[in-house]
Formats: sequence, structure tokens, C-alpha cells
Amino acid sequence: MRLLTFTDDGGTRIGVLKDEAIVDLGVAAPELPREMVAFLEAGPAAMTRAREASAAAPATLACSTVIIESPILRPPKILATGLNYRDHAIEVGGPDARFPERPVFFNKQSTAARAPYAPVYLPPESDQLDYEAELAVVIGRRCRRVAAEDAAKVIAGYTILNDLSLRDWQFRAPTVLMGKSWDTHCPMGPVIVTPDELPQPLALGIRTLVNGEMRQSSNTENLIFDCGALVAALSTVFTLEPGDVIATGTPGGVAAFRPGKPWLRVGDVVRVEIDGIGHIEARVEADPIGSFIQ
Repeated sequence: MRLLTFTDDGGTRIGVLKDEAIVDLGVAAPELPREMVAFLEAGPAAMTRAREASAAAPATLACSTVIIESPILRPPKILATGLNYRDHAIEVGGPDARFPERPVFFNKQSTAARAPYAPVYLPPESDQLDYEAELAVVIGRRCRRVAAEDAAKVIAGYTILNDLSLRDWQFRAPTVLMGKSWDTHCPMGPVIVTPDELPQPLALGIRTLVNGEMRQSSNTENLIFDCGALVAALSTVFTLEPGDVIATGTPGGVAAFRPGKPWLRVGDVVRVEIDGIGHIEARVEADPIGSFIQ
């Protein structure tokens, strides 16, 4: 299945992308939760019901008539992985780079989540906005201490994520939190593709284009630690919950290590593609968000 969250005049709810249109699960299976985290929390029975309902129901909503939202509007956790592609580790460390002996993690704040085609903001506090194409794992079951070989039991599916980063803020401190968590700096989607629709082990082409120019081009085969290893490492320390998102790392080609450091500028269009999932695309705009208290 290709699960998604969308909004139209009937509100925000979940559906299944089918034949380039959407099966509204609120109509096809009205007993199911209408929000993605609640749906995932409902467990395997809800997933089976959604699969049955979407197979039987027509796809009546054209994508052009709705707003495609981030599949998970507010992930409980956004967990990201650093230096997890061989080509990226080499561009950072040079030809004698040593690959990490264990996964390196950081987190992005959940408020950074952004719809897959919505604009992203360049704030006035920085001019070093960088892109990072990433395959992301969506957790489907509450779990702790999951062995790598059992990770498939807790993975609801996969999506696309752009780990946008303000490099100057990222490197101001040993932790990279402040450079990774600006509002709008985690666009993801457009769908969560369930594992049965993707070849295992994953060998997916992954690319970033800026204004049509190829900046990143690699394959998930180049991951140093695969999805199972990441789930195992994280769940050793803390409980993973339905709706948690694990970004698996970015390949080589980021602006920070390209000649001239071609940071993203206002007006740029950045597109991330992953074979078998689709693409996300965002225009960079000047940050219009002022201060507020609500």
C-alpha cells in the first residue's frame, strides 16, 4: 500500500494512493482512525483492513484536488543518522575516511515536519541552507530491544525525507540540534510505502536535484548500516513508537562539500527522488514567520 495524509474541504484524513488517485479510507473503511499515528497505533488488524478496503474501493479523489500533507503530521520522534552512506563519509573525511563503527544519531524536532510539496523557509539568521536526500523508516509498532533480523516486524513502511540543515548553526556546538530543527526543515512524503511493495533488501536509487541540476545520485545499497541495524540500535536505548520516523542518512553531494558550497537560495527548487516511492519538491522562500505567542 501507499498510505498518505491529505486535506480537502472534508478535513484532513488518511487514504491510499492507487492508480494515481486516492482511496479515501474515511469512506472506504470509516471504522478506521482518520489520523496516521492513530491508524498505526491500531496495529496489524487496521493495516489489513485498510489493504482490503483500498483493494475493493475505487480511487475517487484526484491528487490535484487535495493538499498532500506530510504522511505523519507531527511525528512522535524524528531520529536521524549521520555519516551513513559510504560516499558521504568519504566526501566528509577524504579518501582515507574511516567509516563509523556504530550508527551516529541525532534528532530533529517534530515541529520541523513539513508537507512534501510545501515551501521551505530560509531564515534571516543564516545563508547556509543545505539539502540532504534521505530514505526514512516509519515505525508501526511500539517496541524495545528489537534485533536487527526482527526489524521488519515493526516497520510500517518507507518514505522520502529531506534533512534540510543550516550548516553554520549545525557546527556551532557538539550537538547538531540547532542546525537541524528549524521550522519547515523536514519535508517528507508523499506516501508511506509498505514493505511488501518494495524489494528486500532495499536497493533504491536516491537523488537530489536543485533547479533541475543533479546534486546527489546514489543508491541505498551504499548505506553503511541498514534499516534493521538502525532500528536495533535505537530500540536498545529507548522505546520506539508508532509514527516515529528514522531518517537513514544522506549520500554524497551535499552543498557543504561541493566546490563553491552552492547553498540553497530563495527561489531555488529542491527535489528529492527515491525509486519505488516517488518524489518530494519544495521551493525555498524567505522565512515569513515572525515572533508570536499563542
